[in-house]
Amino acid sequence: MHIETLKTFCDLVETGSFSKAARLNFISQSAVSQQIKALERRYDSVLVERGQRRGVVLTDSGRLLYLACKDVLERLRVMEGRLREPAAMFGPVKIATVYSIGLYALPPYVTRFMKAYPHVKVQIEYSRTDKVCDACLNNTIDFGIVAFPVRRAALAAIPWREEKLVMVCAPGHRLARRRKVSLTQLGGEEFIAFERDIPTRKTVDRMLRSHRIAVNTVMEFDNIETIKRAVEVGSGISILPDTTVVNEVTSGLLVARDFSEGRFTRTIGIIHRRGRVLTAAARELLRLVGVGTT
Repeated sequence: MHIETLKTFCDLVETGSFSKAARLNFISQSAVSQQIKALERRYDSVLVERGQRRGVVLTDSGRLLYLACKDVLERLRVMEGRLREPAAMFGPVKIATVYSIGLYALPPYVTRFMKAYPHVKVQIEYSRTDKVCDACLNNTIDFGIVAFPVRRAALAAIPWREEKLVMVCAPGHRLARRRKVSLTQLGGEEFIAFERDIPTRKTVDRMLRSHRIAVNTVMEFDNIETIKRAVEVGSGISILPDTTVVNEVTSGLLVARDFSEGRFTRTIGIIHRRGRVLTAAARELLRLVGVGTT
């Protein structure tokens, strides 16, 4: 029996899809089916229930084999990682993150890492949160950095930092004259928001709903740079992480104000596929960032 067959079986269980398991292993769906049948013949047991419409459903034998396969594959990954570790510091580190983190929170750490290890290439992909999670699950990146990391069975999430949320407006806006603003003062204001499926948008919406505040959302964007430009020209106000507007506040393009109700934050976390053995280079970058892996 080949190790690749065990990996295909585990990927099928974890993704719940023959097509996804096929893509992860660069084979056809038919090949996935043939490998599962080969395992069933080898162990003289039915592993996957047929005719189910709710994804892949394991039999008792299938669950037993899955747990055993995960242990075997993890031991193999650890062994390979240790064997390759001396050369790993010269390999690439692949990261995916959302724009607001990748452009503002991450650069100082990447700069320090590249100065310490100039031969290691750091590849950063900017994407939406759901795409970052998919990249982790598909093993196309070492780790991702997102706001409000959602724990999934196949994903490990490591808290990193809390970013304060502030009200942001143009210097000529009436709220710019206040040292702090109350959420009640935002009622009826024209508002520039993230798109609805972005985690930071959901948090801001909960903030406003909890205080029964209704704003007039006039624009929605999927990236923070466009939101800031819209606020700069006076199209509306917004609520953004304070780390993302430091340059604009310093240069006088924007005004940022804390809330009188208290401190509101968003959680930033590191995510990676559970069980993935990170390279020495990836672990060193995480050490510089200030987190350990689980």
